[in-house]
Amino acid sequence: MVELKEPFLSLWKGKDAFSEVQKLQGETFRQLETRRTIRFEIAGKSYFLKWHQGTKLKEVIKNLFSLRLPVLGADREWNAIHRLQELDVDTMHGVGFGQQGINPLNRISFIITEDLSPAVSLEDYCADWLVNPPARKIKMALIERLAIMVRRMHQGGVNHRDCYLCHFLLHQPANFEDNTFKLSVIDLHRAQIRNAVPVRWRNKDLIGLYFSSLNIGLTQRDYFRFLKIYFKKDINKIIRDESDLFATYAKKTDKIINHTSKNKL
Repeated sequence: MVELKEPFLSLWKGKDAFSEVQKLQGETFRQLETRRTIRFEIAGKSYFLKWHQGTKLKEVIKNLFSLRLPVLGADREWNAIHRLQELDVDTMHGVGFGQQGINPLNRISFIITEDLSPAVSLEDYCADWLVNPPARKIKMALIERLAIMVRRMHQGGVNHRDCYLCHFLLHQPANFEDNTFKLSVIDLHRAQIRNAVPVRWRNKDLIGLYFSSLNIGLTQRDYFRFLKIYFKKDINKIIRDESDLFATYAKKTDKIINHTSKNKL
């Protein structure tokens, strides 16, 4: 199975897409035993390639024992991109996908997406907020946009599984004056798609986002604002109705504190 969009549809017409993909050269961003990510250029435009070369049995067993679903190929990210586009959630633009083989241990697949540069991750954009607070308008705009994006994802049956500030890119230049700035969610290779996101997985995304934002100077009021926009409820109703979310948060907090204390971090 191969799906191509321009310019690859024309460039590789009549050719074997998998052979052409393997010829691509560029800057290596990640190199694992069965996966690699590179950034390359075609006709002056930059793209990312993620190449999946099967899956090791030990990796599958390790993930299953950890009650996690292993990454078996590029199809999950390709499908998640299209689902988010249907939900009007800004994300990557996929221009190429291919998959060969039935057995997930030997299956070969790839995905090509456009480079979103110039853009900066929210993790980097907010890194100095603790000592150099942003204008209130900017902070409020980002909190609101982030809450709406994550709500649309979850309402549309998509949970990220790596929902952290580093996986949200703020396109540059960012215009906060008329609220036309663009924020895109990336790295969807572990995303899950269902008719409805289970509460457990919804909470994991929300808590992941919370813990990734702990060191940027946000206040309790800021977090409550996010929750009010996400749930479309006042905070008293959220506290009453979402006991599982707060219980999971407390459990994870204790786990982190114990780990930090044990390892003297």
